[in-house]
Amino acid sequence: MTVPLLEAQEATMRFGGVTAVNGVNFALREMELRCLIGPNGAGKSTFFKMLTGQLKPSAGRILLRGQDITGAEPHQIARLGVGIKTQVPNVFDGLSVRENVFVAASRRGSAQQARRITAETLERLRLTAIVGRLVGQLAHGQRQWVEIATVLAQEPELVLLDEPAAGMTHEEVLRTAELIREINRTQALIVVEHDMQFIRMIARTVTVFNQGGILVEDDVERVMANAAVRDVYLGKQAA
Repeated sequence: MTVPLLEAQEATMRFGGVTAVNGVNFALREMELRCLIGPNGAGKSTFFKMLTGQLKPSAGRILLRGQDITGAEPHQIARLGVGIKTQVPNVFDGLSVRENVFVAASRRGSAQQARRITAETLERLRLTAIVGRLVGQLAHGQRQWVEIATVLAQEPELVLLDEPAAGMTHEEVLRTAELIREINRTQALIVVEHDMQFIRMIARTVTVFNQGGILVEDDVERVMANAAVRDVYLGKQAA
């Protein structure tokens, strides 16, 4: 069998007497796009933080191409080829769009390589029209795209995005869905989201969390039609 790109084996996270994630088994293939959904408190965000090194699992293992990365720091995981965009902004407001992307690209190679990667990334994400703008002066959606660009500039093989469409206008959400589909042409992604319309735009396979475990994992349309999923999470959104 092919070794998964990313795998969780019996991943568990406890906070005192509360078990937020309970024995989760999860596997992501090369070049796969997976969406994680679930109601508030379901465990999906905690699981995301376990994958990215923000939380060390209480039990179980996290593997990257078979290598045990359980408990590794986020910067160590990033060096192994995992790009991480969290809900907390990680851009420099006082620098231009180009400068932000260049700083990120510089972490992977020489200045000459960084300039090439910066130009390619800005073109790929269609940010060339705003390259000279200060990030602190940009609209919310544009800031989010710049942050995604800084993740891509480090040339990861796997991109992890935590609620990338949060707070966006309808037009920005549509553009973000396009960007994610573009990224998935060359990289695997895990996207944590709660916006079901956005999930419909990008998802193939969806993993649904509930009460610290995986309730169901299936094709997006079957998930949307699943009675148990509708009961615990989708409700009127799935109508």
